[in-house]
Amino acid sequence: MTTAITSRRILVVEDQKLIRELSIRALTNAGYLVDAAENGQSGWEALQARRYDLVITDNRMPELSGHDLILKLRSARMRLPVILASGHILPEHLAMGSALQPVTALPKPFTPDQLLAVVVKVLRLARHDLNDIWSCLNAAGESCLHWGLNE
Repeated sequence: MTTAITSRRILVVEDQKLIRELSIRALTNAGYLVDAAENGQSGWEALQARRYDLVITDNRMPELSGHDLILKLRSARMRLPVILASGHILPEHLAMGSALQPVTALPKPFTPDQLLAVVVKVLRLARHDLNDIWSCLNAAGESCLHWGLNE
């Protein structure tokens, strides 16, 4: 990987320790700078303290869900891509999808290779225009990579 990619800082927000550790390991081995939070509230605090290029968050977490974390990000006008890695998304969350874009969904369970493929794609698209991530993914026919389609 090139320096431009490997110097990217990613925040992983995941309450399940094993998934968090496996995600950190896969991303670190790929050369990314990775911080982690064990719940949405800790993730929000990390986002206020440091600049990130990407957030990968679970949805169902104590204190602050991934959905609510994304809403806070957007309300604070933090313009960064988000990958929602979750096996559980409620129908009302899907209805709000367009207000939360760009958000890419990564259905659980996922492999390290699947995680890395989505991260590379999202970061590559983010370099061009953050506002076009969602539409670019749709245009590319990657239907499993947008908010909630396979949830």
